[in-house]
Amino acid sequence: MTSTTRSRITLALSALVVPLGAALTGCGGSGSSTPAKQEVVVYTALDQEFSKTLFDAFTRQTGIEVKPKFDGESTKTTGLVAALIAEKDRPRSDVFWNNEALHTLRLKELGLLAPSPTAAAADYPPEAQDPAGLWHGFAARARVLIVNNNIVPEARRPDSINDLVDPQWYDRVGVAKPLFGTTATHAACLFVALGEEEAKAYFEGVKRNARILSGNRQVARAVASGQLAFGLTDTDDAMLEVESGAPVSIIYPDQQDDELGTLFIPNTLSMLKGCPNPGPAQQLIDYLLSPDIEGRLVMGPSAQIPLNSKTAAKPRVETPATVKAMDVDFAAAAEAWDSAAEFLRDEFTAGN
Repeated sequence: MTSTTRSRITLALSALVVPLGAALTGCGGSGSSTPAKQEVVVYTALDQEFSKTLFDAFTRQTGIEVKPKFDGESTKTTGLVAALIAEKDRPRSDVFWNNEALHTLRLKELGLLAPSPTAAAADYPPEAQDPAGLWHGFAARARVLIVNNNIVPEARRPDSINDLVDPQWYDRVGVAKPLFGTTATHAACLFVALGEEEAKAYFEGVKRNARILSGNRQVARAVASGQLAFGLTDTDDAMLEVESGAPVSIIYPDQQDDELGTLFIPNTLSMLKGCPNPGPAQQLIDYLLSPDIEGRLVMGPSAQIPLNSKTAAKPRVETPATVKAMDVDFAAAAEAWDSAAEFLRDEFTAGN
């Protein structure tokens, strides 16, 4: 090989090596690539003070950053669902953590959910899981009456949601506007359980007799402060008042044989179809459905009700095992919602 030939080969090899080295240093700046930071976007209707610590724990355990989007107390579920529907062609959220079931089932019917099968589903009741893995129910709450003990003597305490329409309590009882959150879910369930005409008559009575507040938290606070004698709310909001020392009691309504029973509503988790981060989304769903995390929700200030058979934490509130639970078909309630919502908007919109 001549010296001229060796020079040509050396130049050719240099031409190959230099771009390769530039490519390696160009990725991370130090000769090695740096993996992109993983993230998962969650739209959640569960109050921030109850869910944020769980997201932080997930990030510490997995390194996946959780980017939550919360909504306001008065419109939380409905506002988030409206955003998910508006974003259906280019989803921004990966996971929807709903604090009820009605609107999750509406998203399913609209074809906006993706299957997220998980081994944890085997530890939950079948009725709390979608057969195709499109949503998962866990950590329930109950719809209860909260009563001010200083205003209502024990002998006169209400024991049914029908007491909200009793004229003797005119303007001394309260309920959240039945267009949002668990109050909307409760309304849809009543339209199924009572039939449309009886349900309409009931809500007309509620409008005449009760004060309509912006949310369940506001109802619980108004009762605790003595502004109202009693009201309809959720166990998490009621327990905040009980455990703060307010003079209130919780009553699980409609326990007689001929009555509907108390409505229990699970939280639900679902993955959005076409979401940008399906892998981290599945990891978060698996994490939140673990018995340890449900136990933290049970023991935490929201006093949730465990549904996972492996959750060891003991609830501080009654459960479907200890009181009569309302027999409910959430899928039928979701189907009934559009008609019910039209009536309820007409009844409970300002000026009507």
